[in-house]
Amino acid sequence: MTGISIGNAASRCVAELQANRVAAALIGALALLAGQPAQASADGKTLYQNHCASCHGETLRGTFGPPLKGDAFRAKWQNGSQLRANIAETMPPANAGALPAAEYDAITNYVLKANGLAHLGLAAGSQSPPEPANASTTKLESGGTTAAVTNHDAAYEAAMAQLRARLDTLTPVSKAQLLDPPAGDWLHWRRTYDAQGFSPLDQINRDNAASLTMVWSTILPTGTNAITPLARDGVIFINSNGTVQAIDGSTGNVLWTFERDATVSPMGAPVTQPRGLAMYRQSLIVPTVDSHLIALDIKTGKMLWDHAITGGRKTLRITAPPLVVKDKIIQGMAGCAGTGEPGGCFVIALDARTGKELWRFKTIAQQGEPDGDSWNGAPNEKRFGSSIWAGPSYDPQSDLVYVGTGQTYHIAPLMNGAKRGPENAGLYTDSTLALDPDTGRLAWHFQHMTRDVWDMDWSFERTVASLPVNGKPRRVVMTMGKQAILDVLDARTGKYLFSHDLGLQDLITAIDPETGFKTSDPALEPDPEKPVFMCPFATGFRNWPPAAFDPTTSMFYTGISDSCMEFSWTPGEDFDITYGLRARPDSDGNYGGVSAIDLNTNRPAWSRRVRASATSAVLATGGGVLFEGDRDRNFRALDSATGEPLWSTRLPILASATPITFTANGRQFVAVTAGGGNANDVTTQSLTPEITPSKPGTILFVFAVPEDN
Repeated sequence: MTGISIGNAASRCVAELQANRVAAALIGALALLAGQPAQASADGKTLYQNHCASCHGETLRGTFGPPLKGDAFRAKWQNGSQLRANIAETMPPANAGALPAAEYDAITNYVLKANGLAHLGLAAGSQSPPEPANASTTKLESGGTTAAVTNHDAAYEAAMAQLRARLDTLTPVSKAQLLDPPAGDWLHWRRTYDAQGFSPLDQINRDNAASLTMVWSTILPTGTNAITPLARDGVIFINSNGTVQAIDGSTGNVLWTFERDATVSPMGAPVTQPRGLAMYRQSLIVPTVDSHLIALDIKTGKMLWDHAITGGRKTLRITAPPLVVKDKIIQGMAGCAGTGEPGGCFVIALDARTGKELWRFKTIAQQGEPDGDSWNGAPNEKRFGSSIWAGPSYDPQSDLVYVGTGQTYHIAPLMNGAKRGPENAGLYTDSTLALDPDTGRLAWHFQHMTRDVWDMDWSFERTVASLPVNGKPRRVVMTMGKQAILDVLDARTGKYLFSHDLGLQDLITAIDPETGFKTSDPALEPDPEKPVFMCPFATGFRNWPPAAFDPTTSMFYTGISDSCMEFSWTPGEDFDITYGLRARPDSDGNYGGVSAIDLNTNRPAWSRRVRASATSAVLATGGGVLFEGDRDRNFRALDSATGEPLWSTRLPILASATPITFTANGRQFVAVTAGGGNANDVTTQSLTPEITPSKPGTILFVFAVPEDN
């Protein structure tokens, strides 16, 4: 499996999809195979190393997921055929049965052999190696030996002329428009530099939202979900598993398609799909699954340049969307965990015109450098993590880029002494980093959770806003971590201002009102002798789906996925912490919903709880409407003032991405991709077993109110 923080890790390692943790371990080991093409060899060891090792260890001893070796495993899986059937029928969650039969056989046999269990017979035909993953093939139109003649008749020529005319309406994106996007465009991951996830559009509003209807939809190439489209001049741009498309937002007509076959990294490890794009001038900036950034012409889809991001890491990857600031592309990297991933991740800046690297900033403090003495004296090669899973934000007033980092993956260096202090803080994990976009220099940092040895990431979006603080307007940057605690900081200096705890977590017992230092419950310290019960589970009460902020009301909105866990520490392992999903003992049976905080008063505004966990980001609009989705395939519009439902539809697969809104031909649309396969919708399945898991597939849905409404 790919080496990913279980903060995003649980969606990949899915160690607790079943009640039995050991049975789930192998299921989790295959969770990341979603959408991956066949490898060039059916050798079990090679396939295991490529697909599973970084999640469960090169020796099957466990990293992100529990071990796939030992007495408990052998006791559960004496029957290899049952193990094989279980894997093929249920995994991966977003694309069950995606691998060829020979590869499922080979991986199963490798694990069985490692446990001294009976070996499966190979499936018929498995001796013939499949096509290489990156092989390119040409298919004849007729499917026969002679290609069909394409019919370029008058209707075709008219359609092509109409397509070219539509593309000609696309205009370059200027610096001024990046700073203040047109109301009908969606130019950044969260529409604006401040990552508020708010659109001023109000054509869809409280009065007419009930009449929303699907206008069009289109099937996208299947891959890991969570992808966010962009919209410019009524054209949608979207990347799904290496296929980038420009689509007319009002009709669904595909204007151009760019395909890049790179679903495995150069090292052969499957990787998580990048979640977004960026635009600047006439370029569409596209991160790829093998850690490249490419630029495409927005009118033609032609590649302008291609830059490979190197770092010498087997599991280095991009999940975060890029951000273009002052002619530079700011990109955060993830996957810096486990064996072979020492020294942490980094932020990189490229020249937006050429793709040339300009600077990079390491997200783990190094020995001999500022803050480098915060790892209990551990050498750089024993410092892991600080991945960047979400897109950065930018404040032109302070001229700073804000990046959020995740936890470490190997807690042993921070466990030498129970006291949490500067010497074992583990910088820059769980921090907000304020960087100078011109140089990459660190202007300031704030660590939201020192010595995080529980996998409680603070790696999500950093929202910039103006808020009243002590009766005076203040420019702030804020973020909410997995524990559903919102921290608010001064945007220029990083000074701690205040927090808001939704009251769901039980790890933090106090927050210092002056410094923001969080005191943890000593009873919940990791214990190598026994598991520790705590809330939330490692995926958090909130995870990758971004929150939203309405600047007209100062209301903050976040989706919720309620859960708890049994947390275990196994010293000596590459990834030495594991988790068992548990329900809250006093749960009312509602595990999802949306909560709103009034930041004018720092008080709860409303909370709407439902059975199914939240899976999509929250989108706030000027029409007083919130959009959000859950694991039961519901996509809803809520009244942003009260949380009351205004409209709901049941999708064929669940909305597990970031909805956007835009205009085309003067009409407002709402778009969301659906398909599932992410942390909140995968790992919480056992809490609501009556909800049927979403089937494989990725679909883009577009909604609007009737034009005569």
